[in-house]
Amino acid sequence: MASPKGIALILGAGSNVGQALSSAFSQAGYKVALVSRSIKESSSDKQIQIPADLSKPDTVPSIFESVRQKLGADPNVVIYNAASLTPPSDSSNPFTVDIDSFEKDLRLSNTSAYVAAREAVAGFERLDKSLSKAFIYTGNWLNAVTMSKPVFVTLATGKSAAAAWIGGASVHYKSKGYGFYFADERTAEGRAVTTGVSGAAHAEAYLKLAEGKADQPWHTTFVDGKGFVDFPETRKAYIDS
Repeated sequence: MASPKGIALILGAGSNVGQALSSAFSQAGYKVALVSRSIKESSSDKQIQIPADLSKPDTVPSIFESVRQKLGADPNVVIYNAASLTPPSDSSNPFTVDIDSFEKDLRLSNTSAYVAAREAVAGFERLDKSLSKAFIYTGNWLNAVTMSKPVFVTLATGKSAAAAWIGGASVHYKSKGYGFYFADERTAEGRAVTTGVSGAAHAEAYLKLAEGKADQPWHTTFVDGKGFVDFPETRKAYIDS
C-alpha cells in the first residue's frame, strides 16, 4: 500500500544525521529507504536498508531500482548525506593528497550525488503530481567561502562542485515544483559547524524543505534551535543570465 506522503531515500544514512532523518520522515508518514556502506540489508513494508558504496557512481541506479521494487514506487524525496575528506599527507601542502583518494572523494561528494539527482528527476516525472518532490544535499559553507587550511581540500572540492549543478537545477525545475537544495548548518553567528553537528536540526529543516513548508533559496542555511536563518554574506547566490 502506498504511503500518502511517499518515499524518502536517504543516501549516506549514518548514526547522527542519517538516523535523525530516518526517524523524522518515518514519524511524518513516509516510507524510508536507508543507504550506507556499513548498513545491514533488510526490508519491511515501511523501511528498507540497502548497503552500497557511494564512491562508486555506477551503483546508484540500482539503489533506485531496489526502492521501486521493494517499496513499490520511486522516491519523491531524495537526500544525499554522504561526504568524504582525505587530509594531505603533508598538512602544510594541499597538493599532497594522492590522486586516487582525491578522485574517490570527488566521486562520493559530487559524481554519485549528480547521478542520484538524475535518477530522482526521472522518478519525479513518473510520480503523481500531488506528491511533493525534493532533492536535498547536505552541504556546508565551503562552497561559498575560501579557506586556506589544506585539510579541507577534497571536501571543499566536492561540496563546491555539487553546489554548481544544484543551484542550476533549482532554477531549471522550479516551474515543475521540484525543489533542489544545498542545505548548510551554521552556528548562530553564521559560521561553519565543525563539531556537534545536529541531527535533529537537519531533520527539522529537511522535512520542511521536503514538504514545501519553507520558502528557502537553493543554498539554504539553518541553525540548531532556530531553524532557517539567512546569512547572505556567506550564502552562494544564483544569477540567471
